[in-house]
Amino acid sequence: MADRTQVIDDVMVMGGNKNDMGKIHIAITGLGNCASSLIQGIDYYRSLSKDSPDKSLGLMHYDIGGYLPEDIEVVAAFDIDARKVNKPLKEAVFAKPNCTKLFFPEIRDYPVTVHMGEVLDGVSPHMSGYPDDRRFVVADEKPCDVVKALRDSGADILINYLPVGSENATRYYANACLEAKVAFINCIPVFIASDGEWEKKFEEKRIPIIGDDIKSQIGATIIHRMLTKLFMDRGVKINHTYQLNVGGNTDFLNMLNQNRLKLKKISKTEAVQCQITHPLTNEDVHIGPSDYVPWMKDNKVCFLRIEGHGFGNMPMHLELRLSVEDSPNSAGVVIDAIRCCKIAKDSGTGGMLISPSSYFMKHPGNQFSDEEAREMVEEFILGKRQR
Repeated sequence: MADRTQVIDDVMVMGGNKNDMGKIHIAITGLGNCASSLIQGIDYYRSLSKDSPDKSLGLMHYDIGGYLPEDIEVVAAFDIDARKVNKPLKEAVFAKPNCTKLFFPEIRDYPVTVHMGEVLDGVSPHMSGYPDDRRFVVADEKPCDVVKALRDSGADILINYLPVGSENATRYYANACLEAKVAFINCIPVFIASDGEWEKKFEEKRIPIIGDDIKSQIGATIIHRMLTKLFMDRGVKINHTYQLNVGGNTDFLNMLNQNRLKLKKISKTEAVQCQITHPLTNEDVHIGPSDYVPWMKDNKVCFLRIEGHGFGNMPMHLELRLSVEDSPNSAGVVIDAIRCCKIAKDSGTGGMLISPSSYFMKHPGNQFSDEEAREMVEEFILGKRQR
């Protein structure tokens, strides 16, 4: 895999624009809390001077293939909420029902107006019974031509931030990426990258895809995975485990509808279960959302318990409580995924990016330990692995 410097030099020889090559143009579908945190983060790191001690604070990688966080530019956005559609991006990312903390509200005045997207199954019917400030309010607008909007924007990558359970809508946007030849990062638990048929479509068109279901930087899943592996490595047999999560954002409100949770529970459970070397029944493992607490807003609290037996068959258990601002906790991982996706696109690599997907996502096509996946990503960034 050529690094970005070589790719830029090659483009300059062919008469290309080096300034365009130095940027990563992204589109976003679903301008919720996660999108707000991502955009705030991009502009936050852009605002810091090059010699600032905070320049790389909170990032797993400051530089990936020559791309820095501030090289990411939002060029298109799609949503269905009346308070966001046809609004400037700068206004839409802070509109209700978004409730994440504003750590950098001074974002740039992006020349982007939010398009009306396809609703399909993106809005759960039960939300209609909640106050407008807490739920989605569907705009009375005709959906745009997503493929045309992607092409016209010059987007390199589409980030999928649709609500959990948006299976038809996610497939719609994945197909739009195939038509527009735009890479796809699937941050939600709908199985696209990890589905063989979809993966083949992206590979045949040489379009990279990373998925499925983003891990947070220090979140419930990554901690649960590490602790279960620690128990295994230290010779402790796990008998039971649970992970209960509560929060007050639209994600938790959406997930009150149990019919939307099937793939979410599969994704989170497999991410943990794959670290346990002996089988556990469904009754012994419970991983998933627990409840919606409106006043918590974007704060998420995880309650985790692992029970097992160690030396001499002696019982032990571990209990942990984790409290995080949910959306910024995943944004730093997405920034890395974006840049890995771009260096793959620069080199003409298509299909599921195995290394980034395994490290950044809960439900990749292949599960590895986090230590293995991290090493694979480092090799991918250095060009020692194609995917």
